[in-house]
Amino acid sequence: MRVFVAIEITNNEVINSIEKFQNEVKIDAKPVGSRNFHFTLQFIGEVSEEMSQKIIQSLQKIEFSGFDIILKGVGAFPKPQSPRVIWIGTDEHGGSMLVQLSKKVKKALEPLGFFPDKPFKPHITVFRIKKKIGDITKELENRKTVNFGIQKVLNIKLKKSELTSNGPIYSALVEVPAKK
Repeated sequence: MRVFVAIEITNNEVINSIEKFQNEVKIDAKPVGSRNFHFTLQFIGEVSEEMSQKIIQSLQKIEFSGFDIILKGVGAFPKPQSPRVIWIGTDEHGGSMLVQLSKKVKKALEPLGFFPDKPFKPHITVFRIKKKIGDITKELENRKTVNFGIQKVLNIKLKKSELTSNGPIYSALVEVPAKK
């Protein structure tokens, strides 16, 4: 099974404001479904059922306090001139808290042989772009400071990803709650 560690976006006001943004932006890209909005703390990849149980045990030892993230600003990976992904970012404090939490996840999974494939950058993917669409700098420029709302982080989840022709289907294997 294909798995990753994530924080789901559950605040309906935030979800609605992201969907509004997706509907307003005029680009040739596939929007991510609202039920799939999340921060990926660490992508793990294909694992056996046995290994997923070990991952769950390691994640359950992580201790963290709940915190708030302000979702704001938009950008593109690798860059707006040739985008593959359009994302929504965070405020500085929330982003810093996410980075700290991602380091705890990394530390918990390293003994099992799992390491992040790239440095963690706090973002929610809201569009995936399969073909070349050209420079979207202008479309993103006037949305750099848009505030999408506040998401409370009260847990992390180990999520299973099933790839289908209609896009991925995510399901939670375990939820690790904040301690305070």
